[in-house]
Amino acid sequence: MSALSEKGPVPARHWVLWSTIHGAALLVFYVLLTPIWLGIRAAAWLAELRARAARE
Repeated sequence: MSALSEKGPVPARHWVLWSTIHGAALLVFYVLLTPIWLGIRAAAWLAELRARAARE
């Protein structure tokens, strides 16, 4: 007999809790952090372009 069958099924409240936390994490990452990261990368790209133009 395997350990999984001895433990029994996962309660529905655990699935709901996990799904809620996972959904919140996805929201934070994709809605908040990705635009911030893209903005930082765009600012660095513009700064590099300006530095190159100043050297020429």
